[in-house]
Amino acid sequence: MNDKLVFSESERKETYLIMTQLRKLLGESITNEDEQKLRFHMRLALKNNQLWRDVFGLNPVLQAVQTALIAVEEIGLRRDGVIAILLQQSVINGFVSIADIENDFGRSTAGIIHGIVRIQELYKHNPVIESENFRNLLLSFAEDMRVILIMIADRVNLMRQIRDTDNAEAKARVSEEASYLYAPLAHKLGLYKLKSELEDLSLKYLEHDAYYLIKDKLNATKKSRDAYIDRFIGPINERLTNAGLKFHMKGRTKSIHSIWQKMKKQHCGFEGVYDLFAIRIIIDCSIEKEKMQCWQVYSIITDMYQPNPKRLRDWLSVPKSNGYESLHITVLGPEKKWVEVQIRTERMDEIAERGLAAHWRYKGVKGGEGGLDDWLNSIRSALEAGDDLQVMDTFKMDLYEDEVFVFTPKGDLLKFPKGATVLDFAYHIHSRVGSQCTGARINNKVVTFRQELHSGDQVEIITSTTQKPKQDWLNIVKTSRAKAKIRLALKETQVKDGLYAKETLQRRLKNRKIEMDESTMNHVIKKLGFKLTSEFYKQLAEGTLDINSVIEKYIEIRDQEQNPVSQQPMRSANEFEFENPNEEIMRNNDDVLIIDRNLKGVDYQLAKCCHPIYGDDVFGFVTVSGGIKIHRTDCPNAPELRKRFGYRLVKAKWSGKGTSQYSITLHVVGNDDIAIINNITSIIAKEEKIVMRSISIDSNDGLFSGNLTVMLDDTSKLESLMRKIRTVKGVRQVSRV
Repeated sequence: MNDKLVFSESERKETYLIMTQLRKLLGESITNEDEQKLRFHMRLALKNNQLWRDVFGLNPVLQAVQTALIAVEEIGLRRDGVIAILLQQSVINGFVSIADIENDFGRSTAGIIHGIVRIQELYKHNPVIESENFRNLLLSFAEDMRVILIMIADRVNLMRQIRDTDNAEAKARVSEEASYLYAPLAHKLGLYKLKSELEDLSLKYLEHDAYYLIKDKLNATKKSRDAYIDRFIGPINERLTNAGLKFHMKGRTKSIHSIWQKMKKQHCGFEGVYDLFAIRIIIDCSIEKEKMQCWQVYSIITDMYQPNPKRLRDWLSVPKSNGYESLHITVLGPEKKWVEVQIRTERMDEIAERGLAAHWRYKGVKGGEGGLDDWLNSIRSALEAGDDLQVMDTFKMDLYEDEVFVFTPKGDLLKFPKGATVLDFAYHIHSRVGSQCTGARINNKVVTFRQELHSGDQVEIITSTTQKPKQDWLNIVKTSRAKAKIRLALKETQVKDGLYAKETLQRRLKNRKIEMDESTMNHVIKKLGFKLTSEFYKQLAEGTLDINSVIEKYIEIRDQEQNPVSQQPMRSANEFEFENPNEEIMRNNDDVLIIDRNLKGVDYQLAKCCHPIYGDDVFGFVTVSGGIKIHRTDCPNAPELRKRFGYRLVKAKWSGKGTSQYSITLHVVGNDDIAIINNITSIIAKEEKIVMRSISIDSNDGLFSGNLTVMLDDTSKLESLMRKIRTVKGVRQVSRV
C-alpha cells in the first residue's frame, strides 16, 4: 500500500502559483465548469489515496501542473491538452475510466488520455528505445499528435526536477531515454529549444565531467566572446540601419551538447572548436518582403566581410523538412576569425524556437517533402479553417497508416507493411522459423499464422518440426522477402521429396529383384509424358502418380529393350560426326555417385566451372531448378556457395568405376620452342585411353602459353599425364584449368 500523498508547504505554494498562471494563459478556453470538475477529480484522487510519489519522490500533482505550464508556454497547447495532463495519472493508475473523462470533458480530451495510456502499454514490452522504428511507432500509436507533444513536455519537466535525486540508476535510464528518444522526437517536430534542453540535461547527468568542463570553459571565455560579438555587430548595425531595415541582433552560443558532439567528431579539445557562437539577425517585415530583405542583409554583410561559399546554407528557397527557414553564412570577421551569421525574420525565428506551436499561428509557410512534412502541411491546411487550436480536437494523425510496428519477445521493433501476417514476421526472423511456423502468441494470445499484425503487437512465433511450407502460403504473406523464402523452401522440399520418391521406387523395384537402370527409367519418364525428371518424382512423392503403374511400365520398356522385335541394319561409324566437340564424351556412363544419405542413381550434372572427374573430391549443390550440380571441393566458387547457400549443399562421393571419359583442359607454360610442342603431343599420343581434343598456343617474349584439352578416365590418369609433361625439357608449369 502506498503512503498517502502529503504536500509540503513549498509544493502547495508552487502548485497554487502555477495553477493561477495556467488559468490566465488559458483564458476563456477553459470554463468555470471545467475548473470545478477538475478540482473534484483531483480532490477525490487525493482523498482516496489514488496518487503517489514516483521513484524520485516527486509530487505527481506538482509534476502535472509543471508539465502543463511547459506545454502551454513552450508548445502552445490549450484546454484539452492541459486537462489530459492533469488527469492522466488517475486513468493510468486505473481509478478513473476513459468513459468518465469523455462524459465530463469531451471526446477530444478522452482521446488524448487514451493515447497516453496506449503508449504506457508499449513500455511494458521493454522496447529498444534507440531504434528509429520505436520513434515512428510512437508517432503512429499516439493517433493524436498532442500525445507526443505532452510526452516531450513531461520529459523536459522530469529532467529539470531530477537534478538532485539519489536514485542514480533511474536517473541514468530517464536521461538515456531523453537523449535517444525524446530529443530526436522534439527535433522531428521542430521544437528546437526543448530539444537542446533535453540534450544538455542528459549530457549533464550521463557525462558529468564533460558537461562541466565545457560549461566552465564557456563561462571563462564569456567576457572576451561578448566583447568580440560587440566589435563584429557594431559596423553591421550601422549599415543595416542606414539601409532603412527594422531588425534586432543577438549572439547565440552553441549548446553544450553540440560543442561536445563537435569535440568528439573532430577529435579536438574545447579550444579546437572555432564556431562556438553564431550571430542572429532578425528582421521585422511582412511575409511578402521576407525573402527580399533577407537577401538584402546577406548582400550588405558579404560586402563588409569575406564569405566562405562552401558554408552557405539556403533554407529560404527550400526550407528544412520540419518547416525551418533561415539563411546561414560564414564570414571572416575581425582578427581573422570565422563567424556564422543567421539571417531570418521574426516569423522564422519563432518557428525555429517553438516549432509546431509557431506554425499554427502563421499561414502559407512552405515545407519540404516527405511523410512528416505532408502531415505538418495538412495540419496547417486544417487550421486555416479555424481561429485557434480548437481545430486540433478533431485532427488525427495518419502519417504511418501504411506501416505497422511490432515487437519481438526481446523488445526489438520490426517494421512491416500494413496487412502483413504472422508468417511474414516468422520469415523475417529466419527461414527455418518461417518454414516451421504453425502460429504465434500475440500479446500472450494464441493465433494462427494467417493473423494480421497491428502496431504495438508483441509477437512470439510457435514452431513445429513436422511443419512444411505449402503453396498457398504465398497468398498469405505480404512481403517480397517472405515470398522469396517460401518459393525457395518449396523448391528445396520438392528436391528432398523427389530424392525420397526415387529411393522408394528403387527399393520397390529391388523387392521384385529388379535393378533400376537410369536410361530405361528416363525412357519410362518420357513415355509417361513428363518433360522434366523432377516433375515425375514430384508427382510420385505427392501420390498423384501410382508407383505400381510406373513399375509395370518400367518392366514393359525394359523387356522391349532386351528383346527388340527387329534389328536395325549396322551402320559405319564414318557416317556420323561429333556435333559438340567441346562437350564431355560419356561412354557407357556406369560411374556411380553416392549423394547425400547414400542415395544412388540421382540425376546430376558436372559443373562447368571446375570440370570434376572421377576421383576428385566433390560435393553436390541443389540448384534453383531442383537439379544437382557436382563441384570439386576446391572449385573457385565453392567458398561463396558455402557462405551464401550452405543449406543447399549435399555430400557426394564416387563409387564403383565405369568407362566414362571426361574432358580436361591443362594449361602449359614453357620456353617458346617447337620441339616442346612436339614432345608434349608425342607423350599424349603414346598414352593409352587418353585422346587429345584440341590445342591452342600463344607465344610472347620467348615464352609460350597454351591450353591442351584431352579426354581421360580419372584423376590417376590425369596426375600421371601431368607428371610426364612436366619432365619435358623447357616446360615450366603445368596446371589443371
